[in-house]
Amino acid sequence: MSLDPSLSLRPTTVSRLRAAGCVFAEDEADVLLSTARDADELDALVTRRTAGIPLEHVVGWADFAGLRVGVDPGVFVPRRRTEFLVERAVALAAPGALCVDLCCGSGAAGAVLLSAVPGARVHASDIDPAAVRCARRNIEPRGGRVHEGDLFAPLPAALRGRVDILVANVPYVPTGEVGLLPPEAREYEPLVALDGGPDGLDVLRRVAAEAPRWLAPGGRLLVETGERQAARATEAVAAHGLEPRIIGCEERYATVLVATRKD
Repeated sequence: MSLDPSLSLRPTTVSRLRAAGCVFAEDEADVLLSTARDADELDALVTRRTAGIPLEHVVGWADFAGLRVGVDPGVFVPRRRTEFLVERAVALAAPGALCVDLCCGSGAAGAVLLSAVPGARVHASDIDPAAVRCARRNIEPRGGRVHEGDLFAPLPAALRGRVDILVANVPYVPTGEVGLLPPEAREYEPLVALDGGPDGLDVLRRVAAEAPRWLAPGGRLLVETGERQAARATEAVAAHGLEPRIIGCEERYATVLVATRKD
Protein backbone atom coordinates (compact mmCIF):
# COMPACT_ATOMS: atom_id res chain seq x y z
CA MET A 1 0.00 0.00 0.00
CA SER A 2 1.32 3.44 -0.94
CA LEU A 3 0.97 6.70 0.94
CA ASP A 4 -2.00 8.97 0.27
CA PRO A 5 -0.86 12.13 -1.59
CA SER A 6 -3.22 14.16 0.60
CA LEU A 7 -1.30 13.29 3.75
CA SER A 8 0.54 15.97 5.71
CA LEU A 9 3.82 14.71 4.25
CA ARG A 10 3.00 16.35 0.92
CA PRO A 11 3.92 19.96 1.80
CA THR A 12 7.33 18.94 3.13
CA THR A 13 7.93 16.73 0.11
CA VAL A 14 7.01 19.55 -2.28
CA SER A 15 9.29 21.96 -0.42
CA ARG A 16 12.25 19.59 -0.60
CA LEU A 17 11.74 19.00 -4.32
CA ARG A 18 11.29 22.70 -5.07
CA ALA A 19 14.44 23.59 -3.12
CA ALA A 20 16.34 21.09 -5.26
CA GLY A 21 15.15 22.82 -8.43
CA CYS A 22 12.40 20.41 -9.51
CA VAL A 23 10.15 22.49 -11.78
CA PHE A 24 7.10 20.26 -11.36
CA ALA A 25 7.54 19.71 -7.64
CA GLU A 26 3.84 19.21 -6.88
CA ASP A 27 3.34 16.59 -9.58
CA GLU A 28 6.53 14.79 -8.62
CA ALA A 29 5.54 14.79 -4.96
CA ASP A 30 2.29 13.05 -5.85
CA VAL A 31 4.18 10.37 -7.79
CA LEU A 32 6.61 9.78 -4.93
CA LEU A 33 3.81 9.68 -2.35
CA SER A 34 1.84 7.20 -4.46
CA THR A 35 4.94 4.98 -4.77
CA ALA A 36 6.31 5.00 -1.21
CA ARG A 37 4.88 2.48 1.23
CA ASP A 38 5.82 4.40 4.35
CA ALA A 39 7.48 7.61 5.51
CA ASP A 40 10.97 6.10 5.59
CA GLU A 41 10.72 4.91 2.00
CA LEU A 42 9.37 8.31 0.97
CA ASP A 43 12.37 9.99 2.56
CA ALA A 44 14.73 7.67 0.67
CA LEU A 45 12.94 8.31 -2.64
CA VAL A 46 12.97 12.08 -2.15
CA THR A 47 16.66 11.98 -1.23
CA ARG A 48 17.48 10.19 -4.48
CA ARG A 49 15.36 12.57 -6.52
CA THR A 50 16.85 15.69 -4.95
CA ALA A 51 20.30 14.28 -5.73
CA GLY A 52 19.39 14.66 -9.41
CA ILE A 53 18.37 11.13 -10.32
CA PRO A 54 15.49 11.19 -12.85
CA LEU A 55 12.11 10.68 -11.24
CA GLU A 56 11.37 7.70 -13.47
CA HIS A 57 14.58 5.97 -12.37
CA VAL A 58 13.75 6.70 -8.74
CA VAL A 59 10.28 5.14 -8.86
CA GLY A 60 11.03 2.59 -11.60
CA TRP A 61 8.28 3.59 -14.02
CA ALA A 62 6.96 6.32 -16.30
CA ASP A 63 3.40 7.29 -17.12
CA PHE A 64 3.42 7.16 -20.92
CA ALA A 65 0.36 7.47 -23.15
CA GLY A 66 -1.85 6.04 -20.44
CA LEU A 67 0.42 3.11 -19.58
CA ARG A 68 2.71 2.61 -16.61
CA VAL A 69 5.94 1.65 -18.36
CA GLY A 70 8.82 0.19 -16.37
CA VAL A 71 12.04 2.20 -16.62
CA ASP A 72 15.28 0.78 -15.21
CA PRO A 73 18.27 2.85 -14.06
CA GLY A 74 20.50 3.68 -17.01
CA VAL A 75 17.68 3.35 -19.55
CA PHE A 76 16.41 6.24 -21.68
CA VAL A 77 13.29 7.78 -20.12
CA PRO A 78 10.33 8.04 -22.52
CA ARG A 79 9.45 11.70 -23.08
CA ARG A 80 6.03 13.30 -23.04
CA ARG A 81 6.59 14.68 -26.52
CA THR A 82 7.15 11.14 -27.82
CA GLU A 83 3.54 10.37 -26.94
CA PHE A 84 2.68 12.36 -30.08
CA LEU A 85 4.85 10.06 -32.19
CA VAL A 86 3.18 6.98 -30.75
CA GLU A 87 -0.31 8.43 -31.03
CA ARG A 88 0.30 9.00 -34.74
CA ALA A 89 1.54 5.43 -35.12
CA VAL A 90 -1.54 4.05 -33.37
CA ALA A 91 -3.83 6.18 -35.56
CA LEU A 92 -2.19 4.82 -38.73
CA ALA A 93 -2.07 1.18 -37.66
CA ALA A 94 -4.89 -1.06 -38.85
CA PRO A 95 -6.02 -3.99 -36.68
CA GLY A 96 -3.46 -6.78 -36.90
CA ALA A 97 -0.72 -4.44 -38.17
CA LEU A 98 2.85 -5.69 -38.18
CA CYS A 99 4.83 -3.07 -36.26
CA VAL A 100 8.51 -2.53 -35.49
CA ASP A 101 9.89 -0.33 -32.71
CA LEU A 102 13.53 0.56 -33.48
CA CYS A 103 15.78 2.17 -30.86
CA CYS A 104 13.07 0.98 -28.50
CA GLY A 105 14.68 1.97 -25.19
CA SER A 106 12.27 0.92 -22.46
CA GLY A 107 9.86 -0.42 -25.09
CA ALA A 108 7.28 2.27 -24.40
CA ALA A 109 6.20 2.67 -28.04
CA GLY A 110 5.90 -1.05 -28.62
CA ALA A 111 3.92 -1.52 -25.41
CA VAL A 112 1.43 1.18 -26.43
CA LEU A 113 1.01 -0.29 -29.91
CA LEU A 114 0.28 -3.70 -28.42
CA SER A 115 -2.20 -2.20 -25.97
CA ALA A 116 -3.98 0.18 -28.36
CA VAL A 117 -4.03 -1.62 -31.74
CA PRO A 118 -6.21 -4.75 -31.82
CA GLY A 119 -4.18 -7.78 -32.87
CA ALA A 120 -0.97 -5.78 -33.39
CA ARG A 121 2.18 -7.84 -33.92
CA VAL A 122 5.19 -6.00 -32.54
CA HIS A 123 8.94 -6.55 -32.81
CA ALA A 124 11.36 -4.16 -31.09
CA SER A 125 15.12 -3.77 -31.08
CA ASP A 126 17.81 -1.81 -29.28
CA ILE A 127 21.59 -1.95 -29.21
CA ASP A 128 21.80 -1.33 -25.45
CA PRO A 129 21.55 -4.55 -23.36
CA ALA A 130 20.05 -2.67 -20.39
CA ALA A 131 17.32 -1.24 -22.61
CA VAL A 132 16.61 -4.67 -24.07
CA ARG A 133 16.17 -6.19 -20.62
CA CYS A 134 13.79 -3.40 -19.66
CA ALA A 135 11.86 -3.53 -22.95
CA ARG A 136 11.34 -7.27 -22.65
CA ARG A 137 9.47 -6.76 -19.38
CA ASN A 138 7.24 -4.10 -20.97
CA ILE A 139 6.64 -5.71 -24.36
CA GLU A 140 6.85 -9.49 -24.14
CA PRO A 141 4.10 -9.99 -21.52
CA ARG A 142 1.83 -8.15 -23.97
CA GLY A 143 2.72 -10.54 -26.78
CA GLY A 144 5.55 -8.75 -28.59
CA ARG A 145 9.20 -9.71 -29.09
CA VAL A 146 12.37 -7.75 -28.30
CA HIS A 147 15.72 -8.27 -30.04
CA GLU A 148 19.18 -7.06 -29.09
CA GLY A 149 21.30 -5.50 -31.80
CA ASP A 150 21.88 -2.54 -34.10
CA LEU A 151 18.71 -1.22 -35.77
CA PHE A 152 17.36 -3.80 -38.26
CA ALA A 153 20.20 -6.31 -37.85
CA PRO A 154 18.61 -8.50 -35.13
CA LEU A 155 15.11 -8.54 -36.64
CA PRO A 156 13.82 -11.78 -38.22
CA ALA A 157 14.47 -11.78 -41.96
CA ALA A 158 10.86 -12.87 -42.51
CA LEU A 159 9.74 -9.31 -41.65
CA ARG A 160 11.35 -7.82 -44.76
CA GLY A 161 8.80 -6.18 -47.03
CA ARG A 162 5.96 -6.79 -44.56
CA VAL A 163 6.19 -4.05 -41.92
CA ASP A 164 3.13 -1.78 -41.80
CA ILE A 165 4.28 0.62 -39.07
CA LEU A 166 7.95 1.32 -38.36
CA VAL A 167 8.49 3.57 -35.33
CA ALA A 168 12.08 4.74 -34.90
CA ASN A 169 12.70 7.04 -31.97
CA VAL A 170 16.29 7.55 -33.04
CA PRO A 171 18.80 9.73 -31.14
CA TYR A 172 18.77 13.16 -32.77
CA VAL A 173 20.75 15.50 -30.52
CA PRO A 174 23.79 16.87 -32.43
CA THR A 175 27.03 15.73 -30.81
CA GLY A 176 28.06 19.29 -30.00
CA GLU A 177 24.80 19.91 -28.12
CA VAL A 178 24.80 16.82 -25.90
CA GLY A 179 26.69 18.79 -23.26
CA LEU A 180 23.84 21.31 -23.15
CA LEU A 181 21.26 18.72 -22.13
CA PRO A 182 19.92 18.73 -18.55
CA PRO A 183 22.11 16.79 -16.11
CA GLU A 184 19.37 14.18 -15.72
CA ALA A 185 19.90 13.15 -19.33
CA ARG A 186 23.67 13.64 -19.56
CA GLU A 187 24.50 11.76 -16.38
CA TYR A 188 21.85 9.07 -16.14
CA GLU A 189 20.86 8.11 -19.69
CA PRO A 190 23.06 6.25 -22.20
CA LEU A 191 24.91 8.41 -24.70
CA VAL A 192 23.92 6.03 -27.50
CA ALA A 193 20.28 7.04 -26.93
CA LEU A 194 21.05 10.78 -27.18
CA ASP A 195 23.90 11.45 -29.61
CA GLY A 196 22.76 11.62 -33.23
CA GLY A 197 26.11 12.58 -34.75
CA PRO A 198 27.39 15.94 -36.02
CA ASP A 199 24.00 17.20 -37.23
CA GLY A 200 21.83 14.82 -35.21
CA LEU A 201 20.70 12.84 -38.27
CA ASP A 202 23.27 10.05 -38.57
CA VAL A 203 20.99 7.31 -37.22
CA LEU A 204 17.97 8.60 -39.12
CA ARG A 205 19.92 8.38 -42.38
CA ARG A 206 20.80 4.74 -41.64
CA VAL A 207 17.17 3.94 -40.86
CA ALA A 208 15.97 5.70 -44.01
CA ALA A 209 18.44 3.76 -46.17
CA GLU A 210 17.14 0.39 -44.99
CA ALA A 211 13.49 1.14 -44.31
CA PRO A 212 12.21 0.62 -47.89
CA ARG A 213 13.40 -3.01 -47.78
CA TRP A 214 11.44 -3.67 -44.58
CA LEU A 215 8.25 -1.70 -45.17
CA ALA A 216 5.25 -3.23 -46.90
CA PRO A 217 3.81 -1.31 -49.85
CA GLY A 218 2.02 1.62 -48.23
CA GLY A 219 3.89 1.01 -44.98
CA ARG A 220 4.95 4.00 -42.94
CA LEU A 221 8.10 5.07 -41.12
CA LEU A 222 7.53 7.46 -38.19
CA VAL A 223 10.48 9.29 -36.65
CA GLU A 224 10.70 12.01 -34.02
CA THR A 225 13.06 14.82 -34.96
CA GLY A 226 13.89 18.38 -34.01
CA GLU A 227 12.03 21.27 -35.62
CA ARG A 228 15.31 22.74 -36.88
CA GLN A 229 16.21 19.40 -38.47
CA ALA A 230 12.89 18.74 -40.18
CA ALA A 231 13.91 19.91 -43.67
CA ARG A 232 17.11 17.86 -43.70
CA ALA A 233 15.30 14.85 -42.22
CA THR A 234 12.73 15.09 -45.01
CA GLU A 235 15.52 15.14 -47.61
CA ALA A 236 17.15 12.11 -45.99
CA VAL A 237 14.09 9.88 -46.34
CA ALA A 238 13.07 11.24 -49.75
CA ALA A 239 16.52 10.28 -51.06
CA HIS A 240 15.54 6.63 -50.54
CA GLY A 241 12.21 6.80 -52.33
CA LEU A 242 9.96 7.37 -49.34
CA GLU A 243 7.25 10.01 -49.47
CA PRO A 244 7.70 12.31 -46.43
CA ARG A 245 5.49 14.73 -44.56
CA ILE A 246 6.08 16.63 -41.33
CA ILE A 247 3.48 16.92 -38.58
CA GLY A 248 3.81 18.76 -35.29
CA CYS A 249 2.24 19.30 -31.91
CA GLU A 250 2.91 22.73 -30.43
CA GLU A 251 1.58 21.75 -27.02
CA ARG A 252 4.25 19.04 -26.62
CA TYR A 253 6.95 20.72 -28.75
CA ALA A 254 6.95 17.57 -30.88
CA THR A 255 7.94 17.21 -34.54
CA VAL A 256 7.33 13.91 -36.32
CA LEU A 257 8.34 12.81 -39.78
CA VAL A 258 5.98 10.33 -41.43
CA ALA A 259 7.39 8.68 -44.56
CA THR A 260 5.41 6.26 -46.74
CA ARG A 261 6.64 3.53 -49.06
CA LYS A 262 4.82 4.39 -52.27
CA ASP A 263 5.00 1.13 -54.25
